[in-house]
Amino acid sequence: MATIDRQTPTLALAHALAAAGRGLPVFPLSATKLPALRSPHRGEQAPARCRGECGLPGHGVHDATTDPAAVRALFAAAPRATGYGIACGRTPHRLIGIDLDVDPAYGSDAAGALRQLALQHLFTIPPTVTVLTPSGGRHLWLTGPADATVPNSAGRLAPGIDIRGSGGYLVGPGSVTAHGRYRLAPGTAHLTPAPCPRALLRLLTQHRRPPPGPSGAGRTPTPDRRGEGLIQFVLAAHEGQRNTRLFWAACRAYEHGFGDTLADALTEAAVRTGLPEHEARAAIASAARLTSRRQSDPS
Repeated sequence: MATIDRQTPTLALAHALAAAGRGLPVFPLSATKLPALRSPHRGEQAPARCRGECGLPGHGVHDATTDPAAVRALFAAAPRATGYGIACGRTPHRLIGIDLDVDPAYGSDAAGALRQLALQHLFTIPPTVTVLTPSGGRHLWLTGPADATVPNSAGRLAPGIDIRGSGGYLVGPGSVTAHGRYRLAPGTAHLTPAPCPRALLRLLTQHRRPPPGPSGAGRTPTPDRRGEGLIQFVLAAHEGQRNTRLFWAACRAYEHGFGDTLADALTEAAVRTGLPEHEARAAIASAARLTSRRQSDPS
């Protein structure tokens, strides 16, 4: 685990300025990996759906900028920032982040799942910028064309593979979080983000039908298709891991902003595996509370 001291915010700013100098829009993050600046609309009875139009900082990824003076101003307003986020989908790079997660709840290999997808759909991941995460996962940086909008998703391609696209962000290398430091993988520091293979881009942008349930027993309703992979992750649970898988999937859904939309489908999937409905609802409620606390932590 990396040490957070008085030099950490200074180093975070330095790394952010270096990224901005390479054309990557950045903004400050706290040690929780969440935006370090509070929303200026907190406490409003009817919070505005503002993406920075008000002119004030505190709009998360919408604050991201490549202007050095603006970057310095954002970090000056967030003196406890320990890292920086990089906005995806923005010019000039139109960054796409392939987040290969590592979590004990999986019991599966996200990198292996990506290799399997590559074999199945006949593409290869070119050498590109790769960031190692404190948990042992990795972020692959790719670029997209101007005419494609890649949505954010959690587990849609396969369990453990999250996508950061338009409106999303990646934690930049050099950032320090409560769990450790993000760093460039050896041998990739000199690289630039490689173009996303066309076959992979089609997978990232196409609409997918909800897959069938186990043994052809109909289909699990998926109100938000970004959560299809999470539903299948829960359906694949064996006895002894049902509650853990459900809780993990619900946390990912709430972190990505569609937890409430997916709650009923997650519950039904868990019930299909043999988990009582009241236990499923309790696990999802716990996930909602946990992610809510994380997102409301002061920076």
